[in-house]
Amino acid sequence: MAQLLTNACTLTRQGFEYGKTVVIEQGKISAIHDTVDIETSSPGTRDLQGAYLLPGFVDIQVNGGGGVLFNNAPTVDTIRSIGAAHRQFGTTGFLPTLISDDLAKVKLALAATREAIQDKVPGVLGIHLEGPFLNQEKKGIHDPAKFQVLDQEALTLISSLGVGKTLVTLAPETTTPAMIAQLAGAGVIVSAGHTEASFDVIQHSIQAGMTGFTHLFNAMASVSARNPGTVGAALDSEHCRCGVIVDGHHVHPAMLRLALAALGPNRMLLVTDAMPSVGSDQASFQLFGQTIKVLEGACLSENGTLAGSNLNMAAAVRNAVAMLALDTAEAVRMASQYPAEFLGLDAELGHIKVGQRANLVLADHNLQVLDTWIDGESS
Repeated sequence: MAQLLTNACTLTRQGFEYGKTVVIEQGKISAIHDTVDIETSSPGTRDLQGAYLLPGFVDIQVNGGGGVLFNNAPTVDTIRSIGAAHRQFGTTGFLPTLISDDLAKVKLALAATREAIQDKVPGVLGIHLEGPFLNQEKKGIHDPAKFQVLDQEALTLISSLGVGKTLVTLAPETTTPAMIAQLAGAGVIVSAGHTEASFDVIQHSIQAGMTGFTHLFNAMASVSARNPGTVGAALDSEHCRCGVIVDGHHVHPAMLRLALAALGPNRMLLVTDAMPSVGSDQASFQLFGQTIKVLEGACLSENGTLAGSNLNMAAAVRNAVAMLALDTAEAVRMASQYPAEFLGLDAELGHIKVGQRANLVLADHNLQVLDTWIDGESS
């Protein structure tokens, strides 16, 4: 039976529109009608009572949620739990993210992700490998004992998922443009992060096929008058997309507004970098033998290092409106359309239009999530 979603404030390509009815059949949006032109009293009709109907959020950096961390147990069950925890905050597509670890753990994470996609675990789109090919000088919370040089064996492994999308965060100065080109040629999305890369190194990496920057400003060489560094290269790039953690802890809002002015919202992607505390009542968790505590909304190690975040995507959208002075439609696109474009999935995700997968979010006008659909299935 077709589902008819009516009486919403629907975010389409034209902006927010009232008076539309979205029809879902076989997991996809099959039609969008002017409500006055169709019969809306048939079975399967749902009155959304004027709430926002939004494209489902796509989060490309999700370490954990619901009390579990992908590194601690890289299994299908973990991926399922993370997806369920984030779904309640509007995330209908995500990349489970493995923080720098041994290649044996990377292999397990890839196998779990492959199986999760094959088993149609709701929301999983692929995997994000954040490391272990990073720069010790910008390690952040990562364990530098796990770091290694990207060699051919590792490249073959991280290119082996076979389904979905693979995103790899690496420090470009620790590898070569030729290796980056090999990754890109194998369909891997390459992003710079935890890096001291110079402006010139970044330029060569972009020419080789790198297309992103992981959590802009955090754990990367900053900008100065005569040394643009990684941040300057990111802001000067013409096509790269930059993930940003808009939680009020990772980056000062003024810096995010400067990035917005340089890049435009279409090249900034809201990410959560979420940890197990999201969607759970956990006030602490373990990461590589360290106790991480949630204090005043931030995840912190014992020495005060930020360790991912306690952010969910609905809160990230609200923060983008409040901190960056964005209108609601553009903030939502930073959580849906633009990440889908970055992943090369915009033909099926990120919009409310005919032919797209019916991945949707219902939210009130304070952007509190009321319901979600993944492939037409309501939560």
